[in-house]
Amino acid sequence: MATELLDRPETAAANGTTGEDTQVLVTLTVADQLCGIPVLAVRDILGEQTITRIPLAPPEIAGSLNLRGRIVTAIDLRQRLRLPKAAPGQARMSVVAEQGGELYALLVDQVSEVLSLDASMFERNPPTLEKTWAEFSTGIFRLDGRLLVVLDVSRLLALSGEE
Repeated sequence: MATELLDRPETAAANGTTGEDTQVLVTLTVADQLCGIPVLAVRDILGEQTITRIPLAPPEIAGSLNLRGRIVTAIDLRQRLRLPKAAPGQARMSVVAEQGGELYALLVDQVSEVLSLDASMFERNPPTLEKTWAEFSTGIFRLDGRLLVVLDVSRLLALSGEE
């Protein structure tokens, strides 16, 4: 089988990969689309959090949350990817990443598992991939009839018009 659930995700996080020919990804779901983020980009995974709105913030900024005394900017990936809003009351999870010394929480519908994938199965974005997904993706993996879109965290976090 092409995918393998790592028994010890902390080992993968420490090493980044299980070998040069392997990519280790944290899998998550956004609007029923399976996505992956490189495990080394993930600082923390949080369940439902209290988010404080920030007045006059762009729509993709859901607000801020407190993570062990640090203020973390929460980015709604549905808004960032121009997808429909989550249903009212739907529980959301946060994948915490760091960029430029600041912490950001990427709000997703669900975080699944850590997968170790054979790098030879990685494909560049196909021309048929929707433009918004392609803008924030480095490529894809085809898994048992599902498409796993590998997200580029630095592009997702480029909020100041740098994109």
